Amino acid sequence: MRETTRMNKNPILRKENLHGYQNRAVEHILTIPKSALFLDMGLGKTISTLTAIEDLIYDSFNVSKVLIIAPLRVCNTVWMQEASKWEHTKDLTFSNLSGGKSNMLVGLQRKADIYIINRENVKALVTHLGKKWSFDMVVIDESSSFKSPSSQRFKALKKMLPLINRMVLLTGTPASNGYGDLYSQFFLLDGGLRLGRTQTMFRTRYFDKDFMGWTYTLRDGAVKQIQNQIQDIVLSMSATDYLELPDFIPSVLGNQLSGDLLKKYLKFKNDMILAIKGDKKITALSAATLSNKLLQFCSGNMYDENGVVHHFHDLKIDTLKEIIDENPNDNILVAYNYKHELEALTKSFPTAVVLDKKGEAVKAWNKGEIKILLAHPASAGHGLNLQDGGSLIVWYGFTWSLELYQQFNARLYRQGQKNKVRCMHIAVGDIEQDLMTALAKKDLVQSELLDVLK
Repeated sequence: MRETTRMNKNPILRKENLHGYQNRAVEHILTIPKSALFLDMGLGKTISTLTAIEDLIYDSFNVSKVLIIAPLRVCNTVWMQEASKWEHTKDLTFSNLSGGKSNMLVGLQRKADIYIINRENVKALVTHLGKKWSFDMVVIDESSSFKSPSSQRFKALKKMLPLINRMVLLTGTPASNGYGDLYSQFFLLDGGLRLGRTQTMFRTRYFDKDFMGWTYTLRDGAVKQIQNQIQDIVLSMSATDYLELPDFIPSVLGNQLSGDLLKKYLKFKNDMILAIKGDKKITALSAATLSNKLLQFCSGNMYDENGVVHHFHDLKIDTLKEIIDENPNDNILVAYNYKHELEALTKSFPTAVVLDKKGEAVKAWNKGEIKILLAHPASAGHGLNLQDGGSLIVWYGFTWSLELYQQFNARLYRQGQKNKVRCMHIAVGDIEQDLMTALAKKDLVQSELLDVLK
């Protein structure tokens, strides 16, 4: 019945339309039961994986039930939509387990080829199913979200490894914070065979730690050793090698802190204490807290220890207004970091639209109906196709995460983008310059890994 249904329907996109590099990805999944795909954004990892799943279920009969673990918004807006675009995958059936526990339980009752769940629900799923686990293939979309071996999602999925015959890791950012990110991801593939049975073994084998035991530094030769250990199950491909993408043009602009604002900023940076109204003060108790507080100061507002927002300036708001005025024909994707930044943006730009969980704003954006789309990098950092709606990115609030930074930019800078992508960073203080320098250093480490594994 399945094949008859296929033949009676008008074709959409056929399997023959897959690019050569996508067929390489399909073959990699089919050939290596537990494998990793390190694919740049825009290379079609979703349709490549769906093609392999279709083959494994209906052609080779090697798989009966697939679980895809993905970011929440990706669960709702990517996998089912992508499958519906292609003739050979449009008949795959799906059940969405994302959201609350009740929705997960209802979704488990549906008969489907593929079940999709958000990563936050993995522990609940494992707890509910236990030994009744029936997914013989698991796909982790953006496997870097499993980079912490102490996370609940990793610990839960680890218990199910003996019941999983096939595992696929998908990500374009496997080591955004360095080689230490690789351990738990590869443990899910081989149970520690390549990099060590425990994180302690991994660190002992490849890293030196300082005398306090807080930081780990790769030993001489360790990079090559790690690469050699994992390369047999990894396929790495870069978009620049396979796609003709338009130019990506980054820039830094903004009205710099000066006068009394600069004095307050520097005093806070040096003393870690900032006087506000009356005898009230904001105190940073650690370097990490200080860096976040300085970023907040740069954005114009700062939380005190009670969560109350204190306003200092509108430099970034004014700069964004200038950008909008100077680019009247462009739709703009704006990244924010803190809740008070979102509040300031929606107050200053009442027609701006905030990216929603269900993806309705995505549809409107890609139709060109939204002038300003406000999005947090953690919410818009994976899987969303926004290239049809615009080509101008503005970083209003900054993130220390290279993964989120690269993934957010890739919402517009990806296959299908017809225009040059301009990426503007509104920076008003030196902490933001330091942040961008740190991201550039992280990128060098990750780029080296991806290049070697090609």
